[in-house]
Amino acid sequence: MNMRTLIVKTLILLLVTAVSIVTQAQASSAADAFPNRPITIIVGSTPGSTTDGLARALGVEITKATAQTVIVDNRAGAFGGIAAQAAARAAPDGYTLFITTNTTQAANPHLLRQLPYDPIKDFEPVGRLVQGYMLMVVNPELKVQSVNDFIAMAKQAPGKFNYGSGSSSARVAAELFQHMSGTTLNYVPYKANPAAVMGLVGGQTDMMIVDLTTSLPQVKSGKLRALGVSSPTRSTLLPDVPTISEAGLAGYEAHHWNALYAPAGTPQDLIDKLSKLVRKAMASESLNNFAQQNGMEVAMTSPIELAKFQLDELESWGRIIKQAGIEPE
Repeated sequence: MNMRTLIVKTLILLLVTAVSIVTQAQASSAADAFPNRPITIIVGSTPGSTTDGLARALGVEITKATAQTVIVDNRAGAFGGIAAQAAARAAPDGYTLFITTNTTQAANPHLLRQLPYDPIKDFEPVGRLVQGYMLMVVNPELKVQSVNDFIAMAKQAPGKFNYGSGSSSARVAAELFQHMSGTTLNYVPYKANPAAVMGLVGGQTDMMIVDLTTSLPQVKSGKLRALGVSSPTRSTLLPDVPTISEAGLAGYEAHHWNALYAPAGTPQDLIDKLSKLVRKAMASESLNNFAQQNGMEVAMTSPIELAKFQLDELESWGRIIKQAGIEPE
């Protein structure tokens, strides 16, 4: 190798090294400054749902802490599958996040034969946010005043009455109710729970077991009648409404939760920054008030804790779905 060739190769090597150092420095600087532009949170439901409200409340707190805008991107449909697929395909840079529920991350794999996403491999856990219970509501036109009344009526006319659902949580809760009560109801699917609740108000269906966010306002306005809560103890929001278990279906319980994820491949330092940022937001008075007003409680976890919790829930929901006799579609 002559001297000229050696010099050229040395210069090229130095140039490549310099570019690499600059690139790494820029990446490190960008990570240190995170977030320095708007963040998008994808949710798999329509405005007015629990997940949508939570995303917007969280976004307000993140904006307060970072001065960056938070955009809530509603992509309802396919029991959250459309939103999950979009989030899974997003750039793993920390600027596109996914607030979702046990519907996409624990129930759908047992309810659907084909998923457009993998609930484990396609996401990086950031943290569980809240957990809560649901409310059994009926159209006031039904001449029933209690859970036992509804069970007796449904048993007298198997297949006559309908239940609506816009999420896997609501569907599995109703299917479990049928299994434990020995009743037969017709399933009417909706794009999201707010639409399902309006279908119940309009008389297209007869019953739902659904989150309090979408059902409680209709109960307070007299458009729906509450028969029971799905929690082990009564809700402070409806102290006069018994639990479904104490009202006639002993042992019945159904819950839901929300968690935050980033696309798979998001660097660990960004996951850590997001976890710290969100933990601070979830400790705020506004988020705690939001949870309480919607029959939930803040249940913030670390990324590692969410990963373990999700695996446990995946197994648990599979067992419940099998017990309820639901066949994958």
